[in-house]
Amino acid sequence: MTLLKVHKLVRHFPVSRGFGSSAIVRAVDGVDLEIAPGETLAIVGESGCGKSSLARCVAGLDTATSGKVEVEGTDSADMLTADPMRFRRSIQMVFQDPYSSVNPRRRIGEIIGDGLRLHKLVPRAQRAERVRELLEQVGLAADYADRYPHELSGGQRQRVSIARALAVNPRLIVCDEPVSALDVSVQAQVMNLLVRLQRDHGVAYLFISHDLALVRHIAHKVAVMYLGQVVESGDAAIFDQGFLHPYAQSLFDAAPRIGRPEGEEVELLEGDVPSPISPPSGCRFHTRCPQTIDRCKVEAPDLRPVAGRDVRCHRAEEMLARMMPPQAEAAFGTG
Repeated sequence: MTLLKVHKLVRHFPVSRGFGSSAIVRAVDGVDLEIAPGETLAIVGESGCGKSSLARCVAGLDTATSGKVEVEGTDSADMLTADPMRFRRSIQMVFQDPYSSVNPRRRIGEIIGDGLRLHKLVPRAQRAERVRELLEQVGLAADYADRYPHELSGGQRQRVSIARALAVNPRLIVCDEPVSALDVSVQAQVMNLLVRLQRDHGVAYLFISHDLALVRHIAHKVAVMYLGQVVESGDAAIFDQGFLHPYAQSLFDAAPRIGRPEGEEVELLEGDVPSPISPPSGCRFHTRCPQTIDRCKVEAPDLRPVAGRDVRCHRAEEMLARMMPPQAEAAFGTG
């Protein structure tokens, strides 16, 4: 069963370049993905790759230029027109900045209780009790309901945002870099909280991040984005097997991790991400790729199945043969 299906999603933004001229920012350029109930799909990439634009389209906060987002087989655009409250109950969002995503003039109990009130999920007399239950589920004391956001730390505010999303019993929560603004120790606490809530409530996550090392602890599936396109996707086993797309492997190698052999050389990416207004011809990564050949400069690769995952690279089979010994082929599904 598929909870969320995104088919050839495109999100372009027109921008003015002055003196009457304009251009198109290709933020998301033909993305396909699926999420099953109770599953976590992590979208990973550098800043500007289009992952937040994708998240906002999935959550119904932005309108796609073309393509479809389906929730349990129903087009989200039709659902937002015919029954927007049903759509909002199905998909909630936790934003990156816990300071700007809550109203500083309202008490925590009111912030969390809004969903209960708007969707008429709990009688007014029982609303305060339900808010206290939600606070306890995210690790906050019941008396936090009477506090204002400025009285809380960043991690506590993000817990409030999670409780607010959880209040309407959503099937999917879109997490747009929910821990990137938090201290490292607090990041671990919030990640553990998300894992526990998924186990207890069966909620699915679309988890947006720039940190591959972080998402490996929560994701069932991973999709790596570059300049508006998915360049590699597959099950979380990718982390142990190795990535085939040079960009995905570079992201993974650059992330600090325990157990890295002393003196191991890391091949870091050079250059800046090209402008999404005028992406390079051929493979969009060829201007920074250490494995570029002439074909990459003129022919755009398709996203195709290789060794149990989907890869957008002309040389994926070469990368596979280069990185693993013959006895490991069976683990990749090639033997």
